[in-house]
Formats: sequence, C-alpha cells, structure tokens
Amino acid sequence: MEFKELTDEQWEFIEPYLPPQPSTGRKRVDDRKVINGILFVLITGCRWGDMPKRYGSPITAWRRLKT
Repeated sequence: MEFKELTDEQWEFIEPYLPPQPSTGRKRVDDRKVINGILFVLITGCRWGDMPKRYGSPITAWRRLKT
C-alpha cells in the first residue's frame, strides 16, 4: 500500500483535537511529523525501527501512539 503524508486540509481537521503544548517543561516534538510517522508504520506495515528519519524518533512515535 502506498503511503501519502497528511495534506494541509487533513491536518487542519486533526490539529484542534490534539492537546496543547505544555506550559512548563519540555515541549513536544512537531505533532504533524510524529503523526505522519505513526501513519507510515501503520499503513506500510514496517517495523518501528524502519520508520524514515524524517518523521523523527521511532520511539517517540511509538510512545505517542501508545498513550
């Protein structure tokens, strides 16, 4: 199956449902990048470790999906 990243229209629909950035402590990595990474793994069926680097850390993506 072919993977396509989220379009701007899809992102505008999803973004309001995400929690806001924390006011204190470490900020979250770019949400759109991480969500694209999660979708890449789920759609292609690859292992988390094989997720392309452009989507950030596979561990971060896995943890975000888990919570």
